[in-house]
Amino acid sequence: MGRGDLSNAEWFRLKPHLPKSGRRGGRWVSHRRIINGVLYRQRTGAPWRDLPARFGPWKTVYERHRRWSADGTWDRVFAAILADADAEGRIDWSMVSVDSTSCRAHQHAAGARRTVPRVRGKGARARPRQYRPDEGLGRSRGGLTCKIHLAGEGGRRPLALLITPGQWGDAPQLIPVMERIRVSRLCGGRPRTRPDHLGGDKAYSSRRNRRYLWRRQIKHTIPEPKNQRANRQRRGSRGGRPAGFDKTIYKRRNEVERTINALKNFRAVATRFDKRAYIFHGTVTVAAIRLWLGS
Repeated sequence: MGRGDLSNAEWFRLKPHLPKSGRRGGRWVSHRRIINGVLYRQRTGAPWRDLPARFGPWKTVYERHRRWSADGTWDRVFAAILADADAEGRIDWSMVSVDSTSCRAHQHAAGARRTVPRVRGKGARARPRQYRPDEGLGRSRGGLTCKIHLAGEGGRRPLALLITPGQWGDAPQLIPVMERIRVSRLCGGRPRTRPDHLGGDKAYSSRRNRRYLWRRQIKHTIPEPKNQRANRQRRGSRGGRPAGFDKTIYKRRNEVERTINALKNFRAVATRFDKRAYIFHGTVTVAAIRLWLGS
């Protein structure tokens, strides 16, 4: 077993949730070796062609990762790992926090299709590049970036992930991220979708988000920015009551920041090398799976 490879305990947790056969009815070969190859690339950020020979042909490793990212296999494995963790009582539902992090896109990730075609011809005026929103690439102060929005539980592991272009704001993504929290119960019944408490920084403070959390009966601790507080006070009784805020509970928001730090220890997550958004989503999902397997 090489450095960073799956241990026997981690493999026994993961093995029951992997596909049993290939697309044409044949058997998948060397699941463990291939997944170790994917994890090696995750950890080092090396090009696929530079994978060590002990993982087999690099194209086999890449194609399995690409295919499982496209057909949702990694998402299903992640959901199964969460269900096992919940059954074992390893998910801390007492406090779930939301946050986002920007990932700089490598030059190899910059070739996705754009909504605005390139202008050609002599004297043609160049137009700014606008990438398709579903490719998760956008221009921001840091250049070409994408964002990972996530919800993390109290044990500093991710529960839900969402990839967006880098210039997208945080507040509009709170509801889509919360809708992705869906942990099945092995004993039957409805999946769990609501934490006991939700934490977030002032970027998530909006009437829309607070109404959504109120309707779902989710207690939350989100500070109110000064401009929103001044606007509410200016409107008087029509501005509504001030949002409740508990400084002691808010201190636990660092847990999601530490979750992001753990994800970004994978070099292929900290820097986006994948051109397509669905492959990068699979890359981040594999990193999340590894965090849960090692817990």
